[in-house]
Amino acid sequence: MSLFFAAGSATTEMSLQEVQTNLFQALDKLGPRRKVLAIPPDFTRMHSQSGVLTELAWQYYGDKLTDILPALGTHKPMSDQEIATMYGATPRTLFRVHDWRNDVVTLGEVPSEFMYEVSEGKLDYTWPAQVNKLLRDGGHDLILSIGQVVPHEVVGMANYNKNIFVGTGGSIGIHRSHFLGAVYGMERMMGRADTPVRRVLNYASEHFASHMPIVYVQTVVAKNADGKLVIRGLYIGDDVECFKLAAALSLKVNFKMMDREIKRAVVFLDPHEFKSTWLGNKSIYRTRMALADNAELVVLAPGVHEFGEDAAIDALIRKYGYCGTPKTLEAAKEDAQLAGNLSAAAHLIHGSSEGRFTIRYCPGHLTREEIEGVHFEYGDLAEMTSKYNPATLEDGWNTVDGEEIFYISNPGLGLWAYRGRFGS
Repeated sequence: MSLFFAAGSATTEMSLQEVQTNLFQALDKLGPRRKVLAIPPDFTRMHSQSGVLTELAWQYYGDKLTDILPALGTHKPMSDQEIATMYGATPRTLFRVHDWRNDVVTLGEVPSEFMYEVSEGKLDYTWPAQVNKLLRDGGHDLILSIGQVVPHEVVGMANYNKNIFVGTGGSIGIHRSHFLGAVYGMERMMGRADTPVRRVLNYASEHFASHMPIVYVQTVVAKNADGKLVIRGLYIGDDVECFKLAAALSLKVNFKMMDREIKRAVVFLDPHEFKSTWLGNKSIYRTRMALADNAELVVLAPGVHEFGEDAAIDALIRKYGYCGTPKTLEAAKEDAQLAGNLSAAAHLIHGSSEGRFTIRYCPGHLTREEIEGVHFEYGDLAEMTSKYNPATLEDGWNTVDGEEIFYISNPGLGLWAYRGRFGS
């Protein structure tokens, strides 16, 4: 087990040339490879800088890089325009599409006893370690798993082996891992590198994937003083050490610990990145620990036109809505379809305020009836954008018409928590 490159700090700003030099230096240590598979994130992680790293890997390996499999998880396949925007000159012909319902193989099963232990007795099902069949059967002698480490609502901190077992995983594994995180408690998970879901993924890595030639390329990304996204850290290795180092830095630069609670938050969802509440609810996940009781969260969502990116999950969200944990768990017991799509149940739990604060969604392409039908409050996008103008607001505290609000331009870049609520 090795760490091939590690550098970063809360003030680091790696230039493109530095990123290339650092990546190539790490790849040099691996020695010659004849067939390489790259697994970067999809367009929903455009800001991770993984597109640049994937393009650099292609420049390094040339025709030895034979396949690029974006870690879609349950997301929709990338369009040609999204691929060109994110991955630059990387040839379109290299890209493969992950089908999370059909293109997977099971490497092994995490036993029910382990699941029972890590879930504190809440769950006792087994967990299948599923990956896209290309990872097992593709004949690659290097698998580059590329991605950003950042606070995450399902696993605590995103990336590392989540990119493998969820990003290229199958329906059962995705459903059960999401549900584990939900029943354990999202607010006990976010911002933590060691969580029940991560322990399950680590078990799978150690017991079922240790023979795979996986090398992790992990970024830590944050905005600098000028509001520009920069790479604060780059960590490359073939075991958990690179993830732990990246997670430690991410907590410093992506986790905003606040001394007072927010009474009104306004979150903007970039229409190029957020087109569904499945993704857009990061506005809820990442702010809930900073919001006061009876606070209001205003979500400016010009690109949102659907709830779930998968048709079956979209239908379940429309059927049940974000109705809180007790009702969702009861529905999962009674409805076989929801029980068969536990990631949808987990998402419904994650997207509810549990009655503690108001969520006012202002969508570009959903009606009042649709928004209220899933138990959100509706906001008129034009009216709210006129009042809370993203072009004039700055990240953090602002005063609008004598009212103090907290503005977030991209919820995917961090986690916000009130010091008195975090860990409670």
